[in-house]
Amino acid sequence: MKLCILGGGGFRTPYVYQALLRDEGSPRVEEVALHDVDTTRLEGMVRILRQLAQGFPDAPRLVPTTDLSAALAGSDFVFAAVRIGGLRGRCCDERVALDRGVLGQETTGPGGIAYALRTVPFMLDVARRTRELAPQAYFLNFTNPAGIITEAMQSVLGERVLGICDTPSGLGRRIAGLLGLDPGRVQVDYVGLNHLGWMRRLLHDGVDVLPRLLADDAALDVLEEGVVFGRDWLRTLGAVPNEYLYYYYSNREAVASIRAAQETRGEFLLRTQGRFWEDLQHAGDGAAQLWRDTVSARSASYMAEAKGGEQGAPAHSEQPELDPAQQGYAGVALAVMAAVSRDERATMILNVRNGGTIAGLPDDAVVEVPTTVDANGVHPLTTSAPDLHQLGLMQQVKAVERHTIAAAVHGDRQEALRAFALHPLVDSVAVARELLDGYVEALPEVAQLFR
Repeated sequence: MKLCILGGGGFRTPYVYQALLRDEGSPRVEEVALHDVDTTRLEGMVRILRQLAQGFPDAPRLVPTTDLSAALAGSDFVFAAVRIGGLRGRCCDERVALDRGVLGQETTGPGGIAYALRTVPFMLDVARRTRELAPQAYFLNFTNPAGIITEAMQSVLGERVLGICDTPSGLGRRIAGLLGLDPGRVQVDYVGLNHLGWMRRLLHDGVDVLPRLLADDAALDVLEEGVVFGRDWLRTLGAVPNEYLYYYYSNREAVASIRAAQETRGEFLLRTQGRFWEDLQHAGDGAAQLWRDTVSARSASYMAEAKGGEQGAPAHSEQPELDPAQQGYAGVALAVMAAVSRDERATMILNVRNGGTIAGLPDDAVVEVPTTVDANGVHPLTTSAPDLHQLGLMQQVKAVERHTIAAAVHGDRQEALRAFALHPLVDSVAVARELLDGYVEALPEVAQLFR
């Protein structure tokens, strides 16, 4: 089989390739087309992957290319993790909002809207080329904002587009580990949108063990979400929120923390990754280790504003390729491919078409829910209705996502204004106008959209 990786020079690529190296099933991926617009990054990533493949005589063949059509042609699966505008664009996403006293974050709030506005047109072009050049391919989307991008692409490719985020599944694994349970025997009752959802139950052999977690002070003091939200709030909710809900439940604190920091997350990554690509040119046989060291530092400061830390804090993991959270991204992708190509039926939390799964949201809306995948496709599982608080927030954010897609598809400035003004983290039409003007001024891709 052929796998195409769009954004092949990105930091997630080694995780996916290592998952393929460990895969012993049949059929398996034999060719990996790496597409990127930056030849220096492509060449550097190929060196890293070849070092990681040492000792694997049947390693999938690497075909790096800057030709998008050649990369897509004949693919059985397409994996996309691209960043239109690069890290400089991300820095603008953050700073334009922060300068106006609003959350500056890459996927949540106005920064996520700006990111989507410049990304949707490109990804729709990719979808159309995939339909032409690889009509049978399943498209595994990691490109953020994952829910918005997946929903936009489904207008072209239908349910063959799946949005993947390992945060919900990783939450279930971590809680099972804290409670001394086998993660392979737990089922997660989860409902939401991408980066906006709640674990409502965790079933182990049919018994909900979430109350056991919520009653355990020691476990909550170790659980990342317990640190982020606090024990009392988890107990008040009776659920464990996705960590990104910190930006909703503690918005003022998050904005104040990010504004007080010396640099934003995007600025930290721009600085450290820029140094990585320079060092990689002289790394020789140490290219793979350099990647390990860099992603270890990158992971250590993830969501630092929510965890009382700061960007660039010392890393805790010396082997990032063994980090379960990172294996999860690649593991979910591999599980989807195995389920489709080998009928190895699997259930995962994915971003898929609603189809009536969550009452109160449109059938063609993309939601993040437990989904079974097999050779016959994707099948969202029936789920109990969310409570009014959960549904109301999902409806409001879904409306924002749809206005964002409409703005990106039609170049409609009024739709963009609606998206910014209706987002619950903006809460001001006047500020929404300032945000839209600010992003048009700061980001050429957004300015071009409305010309």
